[in-house]
Parts: sequence; structure tokens; C-alpha cells
Amino acid sequence: MEKFVVIDTETNWEDAVMSIGAVMADGDTMSAIEARYYILDPEYKAGGMYSDALLLKNSMRPRICSRAEALEDILAMCKLNGAEKIFAYNAIFDRTHLPELQSMKWHDIMKLAAYAQYNRAIPRSAPLCSTGRLRSGYGVEPIMRMLTGNGNYFETHNALQDTLDELKIMSLLGHPLALYP
Repeated sequence: MEKFVVIDTETNWEDAVMSIGAVMADGDTMSAIEARYYILDPEYKAGGMYSDALLLKNSMRPRICSRAEALEDILAMCKLNGAEKIFAYNAIFDRTHLPELQSMKWHDIMKLAAYAQYNRAIPRSAPLCSTGRLRSGYGVEPIMRMLTGNGNYFETHNALQDTLDELKIMSLLGHPLALYP
């Protein structure tokens, strides 16, 4: 069983990471094995567009800690589980904001979710680029709506909940890890 990590970050008004969601997952079942949620102190105190989503009623209790402590813990979890791959939706954003994890192999969930040849839920009538990528509307929220058929789905912008949703996208797409660029 290959294990991998799905990561999502939320940033503050100063473009610094204020929260990180990290889910260890099973590559065969695309299911969560372990979840971690960090609120970074002092970064969260600057506030941000999604500060109101830092603490959700139905979410696990976060670990409030320094950035260094959070990233050390994520790396330790990866080492313990033999995970060498990180998956994220629009991975370039999270990878750029987490240079401490540059040694890991990063993969972008969006690189499959936004393409008609990999996402059977994209309507045939959808406007596509010549590559098969949707011209617009390929963020987490519209892709989840397509894959689940739930037009009432809204992204929470809570780093942990968004990470779980991104893992669900991978599960619904049904592709092996090796297919992700």
C-alpha cells in the first residue's frame, strides 16, 4: 500500500500561511488514514479572507503552533508512513508557500480534474482548450459539484476540510497515483 499526503493551506492578508491541513492517505483506496490540522501562531493573528473558517464546529481540533513545529510534524508523519508524495489542488500555490517541503515529490490534482480526458463528469458541451482543459470553472468548488452532482456544495476554505475534499476529488476521479503529473 502506497501512502501519500494531501495538503492545503490558507493564507493571511500578508500572504503568509496561517493554517495547514494535512491528510495521510492510502493510495489503493484513496481514503484518509490520519489527519492533522495546524493553525500557525502568530500568522493567523494577522487575519485573512478566510479567518472565519479557521475553527469550524464539525472539524477536528487544530494544533495551534509555530510554522516550524507544524512542518516538522508533517515531515515526521511522512517519514513514519513512508510517504514521499504530496498532492494538492493547484499544487504550485501550496508548494510555493511551503518551501520546507520542497524535498517531497509534489503532484497537482487539478492537472487531472480540469481535463475532459481524465474527468468524465465534465459535460461534453463545456468550453475546452485544445488540450482538453476547461476554459474556466475548474476550481475545487465547480469540480466537486460536477463529480458529486451536488450543486449545493461550497468549499469551506478551512485547510483541513478542503484537504479532505481534495482527497475526495481524487477518489471520484478514480485514477492511480502514477497518472498524476
